[in-house]
Amino acid sequence: MNRLFITAIVLLLLVSCKEEKAKDVDVSDVDIALSVNRFEQKFYEADETTLPVIKNEFPYLFPEQNDSIWLNKIKDKEERELYQKSKAVFGDFESEKTQIKELFKHVKYYHPDFEAPKIITLITNLDYQNKIVYADSLLFVSLDMYLGKNSEVYQDFPVYLSQNFEKSQLVVDMASAISDRYFTADKGRQFLDLVVGAGKKMYLIDSYLPAVSDAKKIGYSDAEYDWAMANELQIWKYFIENKLLYSTDSKLVDRFMAEAPFSKFYIDIDKESPGRIGVWLGWQIVRSYMNNNEVTLQQLLQTNAEEIFNKSKYKPKK
Repeated sequence: MNRLFITAIVLLLLVSCKEEKAKDVDVSDVDIALSVNRFEQKFYEADETTLPVIKNEFPYLFPEQNDSIWLNKIKDKEERELYQKSKAVFGDFESEKTQIKELFKHVKYYHPDFEAPKIITLITNLDYQNKIVYADSLLFVSLDMYLGKNSEVYQDFPVYLSQNFEKSQLVVDMASAISDRYFTADKGRQFLDLVVGAGKKMYLIDSYLPAVSDAKKIGYSDAEYDWAMANELQIWKYFIENKLLYSTDSKLVDRFMAEAPFSKFYIDIDKESPGRIGVWLGWQIVRSYMNNNEVTLQQLLQTNAEEIFNKSKYKPKK
């Protein structure tokens, strides 16, 4: 009896591992030329003699201003502190290059037209709304937004934001920025359209970063992700019982989709919950759809929310 039980457990683990790896693909033959230009190093080490050379190399980063303004910026105490901290955290950037190359290979695998953008690292004086900017052939990375959640430079930021100011989150934010190029939001105004649309985008990130933890992909702490998993059934019941899926109430975006310290159920579980729980739920629905239907990533992106939901066979874990 014990032997049968152990055998069953082993088989279950093997199946689970197979399902876990099914999303990964072999990208070893995908050719990517990675280009990283450390602008912040060149800029903050510049002087009157070398500044014109840097301006010529990066004209898109220098609005028309007198050189004295740029020289003062180079000497600015707070900016130099951010620069020094970024050097300490990122060093030669080699480990990040490895992660980014894997990301780009996966994107290229799913989107053959993808051309790896040139990466420009820089300091943006804590511009948290533009941590990563993907613009055509360039991808700008604000290193000062990934110095570690406990860095004193983030003391004025709320915890729900600063918890993702970790260098491990850099590649996730890159994947999210790139996914915007291939993801088109559904035109429907129902909450279901928004939830499933967000789930599609999360599934793109899933596909681009198969080795990254689910918690990091959505920007949750481990405890927040565990809470979502443990309360999946209760979350689903709340949405169904309150008839939210087919609602067009715009306030639902702020309550369940926007960056926030917690989601707004207006019940006692609020402060225990992480923000963006609607995004997390949409992700589970899309995953269920992909597990239960023989469709490609490209076909997923072209399928409307109603069809995805109806064919997902989504059933929360008890």
